[in-house]
Amino acid sequence: MARPETLTALGIILVAAGFLIPTFEQRAISALLPATMLIGLIVLSVLLLVSDQRKAAAGEDAQPMTKSPKRVIGAFGLIVAYALATDFIGFYVSTAVTIPLVAWIFGYRNPLGLLIATLIVTGTIWAIFDFGMSQDFPAGRLWER
Repeated sequence: MARPETLTALGIILVAAGFLIPTFEQRAISALLPATMLIGLIVLSVLLLVSDQRKAAAGEDAQPMTKSPKRVIGAFGLIVAYALATDFIGFYVSTAVTIPLVAWIFGYRNPLGLLIATLIVTGTIWAIFDFGMSQDFPAGRLWER
C-alpha cells in the first residue's frame, strides 16, 4: 500500500471527494461541471489504484512516480498560480494567459498554434457556459472594486 501510485490514487480520491461534497449544496446547473469532473477524477484514480495493486500482487517493483520532479513541482505551482489568478483577475483572462504558458513550458512553441488553441478553448468554454447556459465565471477581485 505504500507504493507511490497507490498513495497518489488514494490522495486524489480523498481530495476529490472532499471537493465533491460542497457541489451537493449548489444548484444542479452550477454543480454539473465540477461534479462531473470530480467524479471522473475519482473514477480514473480508482482505475490507477486497481492497476497498481494488480502490479503489486504480481510482484512488480514500484516505479518512481516521476523521473522529473522539477516538472511535477512546476505543474503544481502553475495550478496554484492559475487558481490565484482566477480569483484576482478572473477566469477568462487567467485561462487566456495560462493555456499558452503551460503549452510553451511543456515544449509546444508554435505561436500560431498557441493562439488558435487558446481561442478555441476559451471560446468554447464561453460559448457553452456563458452563452449557452447563462453561467457566469468569476470576474476577479481586481475588477470588482
